[in-house]
Amino acid sequence: MDTLAFHINPIPAQPWSEIAVSILADHGFNAFEDTEKGIIAYVDEESITSIEEIKDLLKQWADNASISCEIELERIEQKNWNAIWESDFQPVNVEDMLFIIAPFHEKPKTKGLVIEIQPQMSFGTGHHQTTWMMSKALMEFGRLPSKILDMGTGTGILAILAEKLGGKEIIAIDIEEWSAENTKENALRNNCVAIETFHGDIDLIENQKFGLILANINMNVLKLHMERYRDSLEPKGTLMLSGFFETDVPELMRIVESLGFERVKVFTKESWAALQLCLK
Repeated sequence: MDTLAFHINPIPAQPWSEIAVSILADHGFNAFEDTEKGIIAYVDEESITSIEEIKDLLKQWADNASISCEIELERIEQKNWNAIWESDFQPVNVEDMLFIIAPFHEKPKTKGLVIEIQPQMSFGTGHHQTTWMMSKALMEFGRLPSKILDMGTGTGILAILAEKLGGKEIIAIDIEEWSAENTKENALRNNCVAIETFHGDIDLIENQKFGLILANINMNVLKLHMERYRDSLEPKGTLMLSGFFETDVPELMRIVESLGFERVKVFTKESWAALQLCLK
């Protein structure tokens, strides 16, 4: 199966490259690579309806945003995904509290926590602002509840961090099978024993209650799942959300407040945001 690489160079590159990632993640694209001018977005050809449909989507987005955007298409046979990650994956430092490294990095000398991951095709290396903010929120949370859900786990970073911070029972779920498998591998790599990983969607948590729910997913999915998150939290439970922009916070707050949540903290980083909420 051929892989399609869309070279997308918006002007200005930021925040529009990140916005393009958010849009394309909803249309079958499964990996992204940063470049000096923008991003390269990768998708299996069989995962999209047509190439022209994607080009039209990107053109319409650029026109609506009133930005200039160069788009070039490259067809790739048997792309080596690990080579892509290794060429671009630098160690991540979350305010000296947490370091995220790959197997080919030298382990840092630090008093902070260290998580080692092999990202493969999954989202969540820690480089993205949303993963960074969610990691920071967890590090600052204090004593974690015993049962935790990591919804849309990606590489498993948040689930692994939750166990290292004291979580006793962690459920990690992702709609992509390769992400679920990647999380299992990374959990073993970090000697985790409290993480159960499942391939599936929100229905997998039916009739379960959690003290903490982590959801670093795109805005549309968050809105779709919000009532299920509320129904799956213990009284006074915590919900941590990311995957949206600062400009989306007012809309999300209207939704969560109508469901009985109150705001605890807002985190921001380079136009992206994360929310820490408590169920009243």
